[in-house]
Amino acid sequence: MNSARVLRNGELVGILTKSKKGIYTFTYEDTWFKDPMKPAVSLTLPKSEKEYSSDHLFPFFFNMLSEGVNLKLQARQYQVDEDDFFSLLLLTANSDTIGAITIESIND
Repeated sequence: MNSARVLRNGELVGILTKSKKGIYTFTYEDTWFKDPMKPAVSLTLPKSEKEYSSDHLFPFFFNMLSEGVNLKLQARQYQVDEDDFFSLLLLTANSDTIGAITIESIND
């Protein structure tokens, strides 16, 4: 299982995981979820549920990836399959992203 911390301005929002069976989950961190002043990570992942599950990478996180030629170049640079979106997300969304959200790999 691959896991990553989802941070908003450096503060832990939740955990994003991909199981060996290819199921993605996003779980809000307890403190973030319980604080009514903290916003949802996205409109598609509202704080009405603590855990979300999907058989594909959630659109909010998928849209953090590069597209087209840039995606191909990143995949080649990191020696990762172009269709391995989770690995590419872990490798590219950890510092210089558009917006407040960054992704930080959790080493198992």
